[in-house]
Parts: sequence; C-alpha cells; structure tokens
Amino acid sequence: MTSSALVCLACGESPPADTAVTCPACGGVLEVRHAPVSGGDLRALFDCRRRERTGISASGVWRFRELVLDVPDGAVVTYPEGDTPLLASRAVARWAGAPGLLLKHDGMNPTGSFKDRGMTVGVTRARQLGARGVLCASTGNTAASLAAYAALAGLPAVAVAPNVGVAPGKVAQIVAHGARMLLVPGDFDACLRLVREAAERLGLYLLNSVNPYRLEGQKTVAFEMLQELDWSPPDWIALPAGNLGNTAAVGAALLQARDLGLADRVPRIVAVQAAGAAPFARSYATGFAQRARVCASTVASAIRIGDPASYDRAVRAIRQTDGVVTAVTDDEILEAKAAVDGAGVGCEPASAASVAGVRRLVQDGVIGPEARVVAVLTGHLLKDPTVVGSGNEPVEIEASVEAVERAVG
Repeated sequence: MTSSALVCLACGESPPADTAVTCPACGGVLEVRHAPVSGGDLRALFDCRRRERTGISASGVWRFRELVLDVPDGAVVTYPEGDTPLLASRAVARWAGAPGLLLKHDGMNPTGSFKDRGMTVGVTRARQLGARGVLCASTGNTAASLAAYAALAGLPAVAVAPNVGVAPGKVAQIVAHGARMLLVPGDFDACLRLVREAAERLGLYLLNSVNPYRLEGQKTVAFEMLQELDWSPPDWIALPAGNLGNTAAVGAALLQARDLGLADRVPRIVAVQAAGAAPFARSYATGFAQRARVCASTVASAIRIGDPASYDRAVRAIRQTDGVVTAVTDDEILEAKAAVDGAGVGCEPASAASVAGVRRLVQDGVIGPEARVVAVLTGHLLKDPTVVGSGNEPVEIEASVEAVERAVG
C-alpha cells in the first residue's frame, strides 16, 4: 500500500486538515499525490486480482488500490463497483463512422452511473476521517450514488438538487436509499455554491467532484479500460463533459499508467459537451486563454453545468494528452442515443454525447477512419426514461391476433 498527501494545484500548499476538499490558503482545487510506487510488477498484480471474485479485489476500483487510496481492506465501502463491460457494437460504430469504436459502459455500475467509482473512495475516506455525515450537490447521479454508499457505510447523507429537471428515476434512488433530498431554486451551479458553504458550517464531508478522493476512484475507469485491452491503449477516449471530473481523472490516470509502465503511450482525450452547456468548449476555442461560464440548457441533464468545478484539472488533462474539446447539439445527442439504444446497449442522454462527439470528429477529419476509439457511456438507459430518442412509441390495439398482425405488418 502507499501513503498519500493532498496538494493544491494553484499554490502548491498542502492543507493542514485531512478533511479539506479545497485549498484553505487560496481556494484552489486539491489533488491526491501518492508516494512513489514501483510499476514493474503492478501489471501482473492487477491482472491476478482481476480473476478474484471475492473481497475488495472483486471491485474494478479497489483492484487498483495502490494507485487510489491507502486504507485497510476492512475499512473499504464497496458493493463492489467497476468491472463494467467494454462492448463492440457494429451498429453504433457504423453510425459513428468509426469502425474501431468500442463502448465502455460505466452505466452498468451498481447505481447505474460512473459516479460509483468515485463514491466508493469518497465515502470510504469520509468514514476513515470519522465524518458525521456526507453532502453533495447534484443533478441526480451523484446524489443517487452518495445515498447508496452512505447507506452502506451507515452515514447520514444530504443531497441538494435543482427543484426542476431532476429525472424521476434518480429521485427514486436518492430517497429510497434514505438520503435527505433538498430541492432549491436555480441550477446545479447554484446548488454547488450552496453546499460548499453548508459543508463547512454543518461539519459534513463534501463529496462533489471538487473532492480529490472522488477523482481517485473515477480514474480507475481508465486503468480498467487499459486492462480490458491487454494494456494496449486506444488512440482516443471520448467522454461526456459536464463538471469535468471525469476528464481530469482520466487524464491523470493515463499519464500515471504511462509513467508506471502499465501502458506505452497516452491516448488523446475527447471531452464532449452539449452545445447549450459548453463553457469548456468555448474556453478550448480560445486556447484556454479565457474561462467561459454559461447559463446551461440541454436535454442531457447530467452534463447541464455552466461553471465546471474541475475546470483547471481538466485543462491540464486536455493539454497533457493533446486532447480535443467539442460540443454537439441536443439533436445530435438524441440521434446518438437512438443509435446506442437501438443497438441493444442503451444509455442516458448525457452518455450519448461521447458517441455524438466521435461522429462529429470523424466527419471533421479529426479522428481518422482507422483509429481505435473508446467512447465512455456514463449512465444507464433507465436513469432518465422520460427522454427517448428513437421515436418508437407503444401502440394500443384490441386483444386479437388480427390486430397484432396489422400492428406488426
């Protein structure tokens, strides 16, 4: 196991308190720095653990624990999570114009989204620190995951969400797992400002993606993906981009994998935003000379964020991986969702942004026809069942064979 410390990306200081999630000196974002670890035998160790079906190694997060968090095995709060499928769909690849496209479906995590990767680490850390409870702002997925993992850990949980636009499936998860759900006027960005202030006053441990331990869990999607590809990196990894935690986490993981000898090169990241919620894409267009903020509006509620908290970390990830940031319209997202759903894979709207982004970049000649691409699907189809892109509606008929025959042609 390794020891670790928190370091501010802006000023380089380490906070005196382990409970800090942002730098008390300058307000900057913190990241976890691990003590040096030898990469020589890590690949064999991780591959050996992949065959284990019991204990914490059954988790696709804690399998890589030397690179995640130093904590005794018995203190880990896990379902387990991770071990999500890497799917080859000819239909989706053909639609995107990318024959080498694979889909990493992180919507197959226990609560139906990639958030479980970060939350298992965040809640484990909260319990390790003796937190009295946990708190988050959310458009739905973060709060659903927080509620489930807090219940596993026996910790009280509070979720603050916009009073409109949260999908009913996500609300059901939050309240069913026992979290106190508070609905407030405004968007996600307003909710995040509120919980950042409330966490300190109420003594609750904040578990949004500003929390550096959340990102330590989220980066394991990259380790797991590389392992599924026998440690042969793809050319591109496409991610939906909202609060930018995944962009930052995957970028950090890819560099770590290269530096440790787990992989021989670094794939390029594609961060895909919805056109109505694209502050990062606007900033990218200026070479990140200006940080944009927008009033977000998109059908893809999970990435409906106008002022992303992990902006600085994500800028670094794009620069260090020679990445690309793009934006796609809601119509493109829904068309991609229809393609993914119709192929029997399925995803929530925000997930489909990654596939729509791949298609856009193929058409623009940025991604070549022979490129190996992995698009990450971040949420399950049933996360937002009110948004269906296929146009395929149920048909009411009379109870007769003749009516069935007429209806199906």
